Amino acid sequence: MKTITKTEKETIDFGKKLAKTLKGGDVLLFYGELGAGKTAMTKGIAEGLGIKNKITSPTFALMNVYKNTSIQMVSRERKKNPPKTNSPLTKIKKFVHIDTYRLKDEGELIEIGVEDYLGAPDTVCVVEWPEKLSELLKNKKIKKIKIEHQDNGRVIIV
Repeated sequence: MKTITKTEKETIDFGKKLAKTLKGGDVLLFYGELGAGKTAMTKGIAEGLGIKNKITSPTFALMNVYKNTSIQMVSRERKKNPPKTNSPLTKIKKFVHIDTYRLKDEGELIEIGVEDYLGAPDTVCVVEWPEKLSELLKNKKIKKIKIEHQDNGRVIIV
């Protein structure tokens, strides 16, 4: 699927829609140059999953872990009227944003516990600059997303 977004808000909105298709264990690999819109898309995905925190790029931290605090609220509301189908909000408890731009090797991420999150059934992970993680991504449910900044906006290929 190919989509063009012309503003940061449109990129965030596209991320929100994409979030509705995700399941726990999904690992999204974002490819694109600096400034292409990877973090904007990540903000939209987080918002679409119900994450209430402000999303920031983990360029120096390498990994930010966000808990889905809306799960409890959704669960309480649905006790009276449980959904007929499973909502992603009831299953995804954590959202992990990984940025390997400054990563020396996979060992740095292993040291900070990335293996606890990649592919975990209650977690969705977004990885910016995934080229450095080939070994850690083996046997994971990955989805590749390419974002290109062009004169008329961003081209997003999912």
